[in-house]
Order: sequence, then C-alpha cells, then structure tokens
Amino acid sequence: MKAPNIFADSSGRLALTRYEAAQSLGISPSQIDKLTKRGLLRPSRATRRPLYPVQELLRFLRDTTAQLELEGDGVCGA
Repeated sequence: MKAPNIFADSSGRLALTRYEAAQSLGISPSQIDKLTKRGLLRPSRATRRPLYPVQELLRFLRDTTAQLELEGDGVCGA
C-alpha cells in the first residue's frame, strides 16, 4: 500500500493554481493576490503562472491562526 503524501492535497497534487488556492481557503482569487502582495502567501514562480504549494497554504493557516491566538482573538484562546 502506498504511503500518503503529507505535502499533497486530497487529489495528490503538490501545488494549486491561484483560483484553486482561493477555493481551498474559501476566499476570492483577488484576496489571494492581496495576501501575496502583503507577503503572507509565497507562491512558486517556477512556471508562467504562480503556483501555491499545499504546504504553503497550510503554513499560512497555521501562522495566522497562531497569531490570532496570541492576540487573544482565537477561538481556542483565553
């Protein structure tokens, strides 16, 4: 049996397009652009179009969730 790839999404892809990344985060593609411009998301530019590695999207969620918890605004926070 093949081991699951923790760096891929459920379809086995390692990176998503701008539109797919937006869908996976539940936001608009223009919001992806804003987050990228602010440096909060770092796409790979190895191709003509930016690709967002699944691990980068997970890092973004982890970092922004941790930041909210530190500020006391998180659901898990005190």
